[in-house]
Amino acid sequence: MAVDPQMRLPDADFYGFEDLLSEREQEKLAQLRCFLAQEVAPHAARWWQDAYFPTELLPKLAALELSTPVQQGYSPLFAGLVIAEMTRTDTSIATFFMVHHDLFVEALHAFGSQEQKDRLLGDALALRITGAFALTEPGHGSDVAGGLETTAVRDGDSWILNGSKRWIGNGTFCDYMLLWAREPETGRVRGFLLDASLPGVHRQRIENKTALRTVQNADITLTGVRVSEADRLAGIDSFDDIKHLLRGSRIMVGWQAVGTQLAAVDIARAYAVERQQFGRPLASFQLVTEQLVRMLGNTVASTGMLARVAELERGGYPSAASRDGAAVGGAPGRSGGGSRGGTSGGSPGGGMAQAALAKSYATRKMRETVALGRGILGGNGILTDYRMAKVFADAEAIYTYEGTYEINTLIVGRDITGISALR
Repeated sequence: MAVDPQMRLPDADFYGFEDLLSEREQEKLAQLRCFLAQEVAPHAARWWQDAYFPTELLPKLAALELSTPVQQGYSPLFAGLVIAEMTRTDTSIATFFMVHHDLFVEALHAFGSQEQKDRLLGDALALRITGAFALTEPGHGSDVAGGLETTAVRDGDSWILNGSKRWIGNGTFCDYMLLWAREPETGRVRGFLLDASLPGVHRQRIENKTALRTVQNADITLTGVRVSEADRLAGIDSFDDIKHLLRGSRIMVGWQAVGTQLAAVDIARAYAVERQQFGRPLASFQLVTEQLVRMLGNTVASTGMLARVAELERGGYPSAASRDGAAVGGAPGRSGGGSRGGTSGGSPGGGMAQAALAKSYATRKMRETVALGRGILGGNGILTDYRMAKVFADAEAIYTYEGTYEINTLIVGRDITGISALR
């Protein structure tokens, strides 16, 4: 049976989560889609293959005015769908956007002094300057909270930084790094707005990646780098403060898992409808149809979980007491964990378990989805010409960063049992 090429197929947003957005948000998302289709999609495979980051894109990206959407009055759901839609077109551009806006710019909003905001925020929002988030170290990824080795020693009105950082996205070209170090004398974690051009800062691009090749990850070495006290984030006093940023970033990586699955569904379905085998479309075979439906189910389930987390970001996360049915007066309790518009107060780490579950679940489903999609394309599934190979490769980075599947699982396990498997 021939397939009508004019037939309009349902969008991969099968349950209409975008209908929950306001009219203003839907219009803005449509504007983003148009931008991505014109400015990113035609070039993404070439950028990826050449390991090239398109700095010429930044003024156009800034013109969308999508930096830290919740700070501008948009909903957390909209902010998540922005990242999903960017990832749907190109995971690398979405990752750049997240590192700069959801970590660097968000930290300025949350922890920067008024002087720091006046000095840097306008240029950062307009992408006249770019930022990175320098936390991970060569010997410390998942255990960096307790193992942070980079040091910051006070010297009058300055700090002397020594140490190394690894896997720093945007690290080769950024103007500033939000860099984390430990003060040996007190053990406190300090955050610095580090001018990347300072003497003693050495940057080396990490080569030979098989995922996120457009993203410029760097090894950073700090040797006697002198930073002014004016560039220390005064709002940071411990690692708990960082959790404000890490929870939000972890949620956004969950949305990347949604966007990756949307892309996989788009590509696999189009291929299955158009590709002819044994005289008929692949989509006419029951095994292929089952795989497409399973991919769609994974995508919808992941989107539903992240959409609920977006609601919690706005309204506050359930307290342990409310989950146990022990809230005062029997009313649902809330902990003020919402970093992006949630209620005030509460622990800075509130909602971390919910974010961890969403990230771990969505990325596990993502892995299955992209594997099924790659299989549907057969041999063409390993060619970047057909996009699926790139989606498949980039998914592995999403599965790992912002907490591996295993670490996020242990965070949730600790929350639901009260017993930690982490040492």
